[in-house]
Amino acid sequence: MTPLQKRLLDLQDPEYRKFNSALIPDVPDETVIGVRVPLLRKLAKKIRGTAEAEAFLHELPHTYYEENQLHGLLLNLEKDFNACVEQLKVFLPYVDNWAVCDSLRPAVLGKYPGETAKLIPVWLNNTHPYTVRFGEGVIMRWYLEEHFKPEYLDMAAVLRRDEYYVRMMTAWLFATALAKQYETTVGYLENNKLDVWTHNKTIQKAIESYRISNEQKQYLRTLKRSGRQ
Repeated sequence: MTPLQKRLLDLQDPEYRKFNSALIPDVPDETVIGVRVPLLRKLAKKIRGTAEAEAFLHELPHTYYEENQLHGLLLNLEKDFNACVEQLKVFLPYVDNWAVCDSLRPAVLGKYPGETAKLIPVWLNNTHPYTVRFGEGVIMRWYLEEHFKPEYLDMAAVLRRDEYYVRMMTAWLFATALAKQYETTVGYLENNKLDVWTHNKTIQKAIESYRISNEQKQYLRTLKRSGRQ
């Protein structure tokens, strides 16, 4: 056991472990320690920039789910864009669940929208499902408002992946886009640019959103499709 693993085990909350394990069914129970995210963030800030953290970032694959969470939280604190991109290139292949993927959101990427935009097609065309999900998350966080361009939705719309957590992210992305760029995004549904399952899941998630008007929800219901899911 490494000193950092011992620190994580010292932060264990057995009840939270049971709760969290149920949310990440693809992660083996024995690899979940049960550490609450605020404590992981606090630990990441404490060790950031130390020799211990530097060594930890090179110790892949990790044993525990919380080690992957901590790894992602350390990358979120990286202020150097190029260093962050290189570290993402190393870490993303080891991301194996939605929770670690979705908590991986380095702020420095949003500060360099032009450079980050060039990486989006690289992530979306990757064979690794959680790299694709990460790329869609980047679009959703930083490219649906000030830096919005339809081409980002075009790249996501042509995805045809079988993995549940990729398809769900695509639906989440388009539902969020409906809330922020409705006039442009609704055309993707009107013109059947998504596969049937993602199309209908997008509508479901949009209807559940408080950011979509009742009038828009009423119209979206008319766009539901039948057929092979």
